[in-house]
Amino acid sequence: MHTLTIHAAKDLRIETCETADPGRGQVRIAVVSGGICGSDLHYYNHGGFGAVKLREPMILGHEISGHVEAVGVGVTSVKSGDMVAINPSRPCGECSYCAKGYFNHCLHMRFYGSAMPFPHVQGAFRQHLLVDEAQCELVSGNVTAGEAAMAEPLSVCLHAVKQAGEVKGARVLVAGCGPIGALCVMAAKDAGAGEIVVSDLADQALGFASQIGADRTINVSQGGEVLTPFMENKGYFDICIEASGSEQALQAALGVVRPRGTIVQLGLGGDMSVPMNILVSKEIHLTGSFRFHEEFAHAVRLINSGKINVAPLISATLPLADAVEAFDLANDRSRAMKVQIAF
Repeated sequence: MHTLTIHAAKDLRIETCETADPGRGQVRIAVVSGGICGSDLHYYNHGGFGAVKLREPMILGHEISGHVEAVGVGVTSVKSGDMVAINPSRPCGECSYCAKGYFNHCLHMRFYGSAMPFPHVQGAFRQHLLVDEAQCELVSGNVTAGEAAMAEPLSVCLHAVKQAGEVKGARVLVAGCGPIGALCVMAAKDAGAGEIVVSDLADQALGFASQIGADRTINVSQGGEVLTPFMENKGYFDICIEASGSEQALQAALGVVRPRGTIVQLGLGGDMSVPMNILVSKEIHLTGSFRFHEEFAHAVRLINSGKINVAPLISATLPLADAVEAFDLANDRSRAMKVQIAF
């Protein structure tokens, strides 16, 4: 089979490896669709992000869906031909964090396409993939493979919204409207947010935010004064989900979030400087949000039911042979929101 393997920054290759038969409790998936994530772009553009660097060739990808091709002994929940979304989160289930239910912090996590450990965890951008039965979530017949592959990034956003606490009726600012920010808008809306405002540097992204449910948008490229009205009375927003990974966006959030409000730092952009006096004096809750676990099944249910429509986010789907073109397109925010690869 073919795989999509990164060797170094801008060195993306289509390679081959053997296809294996499923063992007990395993399922072999014929991968249909794979979404290019921000972390995949970091590996492609820079060979990693922060302290995480490629130290060996690695198959990319973790946003995937496909058809069940074969099942191993003992598998009962799926059968050959079923369309499934694949949960890329594979905690050990035995470490101290798994015992507490903090599965996304597993000490021995095997998350597809991650250079955090060494040897690296090989990813899911391949034509055939062996998975555990528990990783498979059935997709309804009205959902496309591309939509099913959006379950993974939606899970990230559902976890972020959960980290925010009580969202029903809240005034929510989403800072940054790339694919994750856009899905945060959808997740916050589903959670009952009273008002959703989106900030970004690009009018095109803000126009998209309005189409998917944002009540207001702010182009922060016009200068910090555009946020001034939201700073009155110590802050307007109950919650900010910072999805851009920008230090400036985080600092701005501290000014517009009310006392005892919550900022969820979801975007990864390296180390940031935080004005602690504002954080302390306003008693703001600043919390991180990392990956997900149980939210994956919920994401698939939301997509299956049509409560969240992820289709508008899919800008283009290119064949595996055009993978480099797909990554270059995904890099261009003026042309694409979410780019997927057809396997």
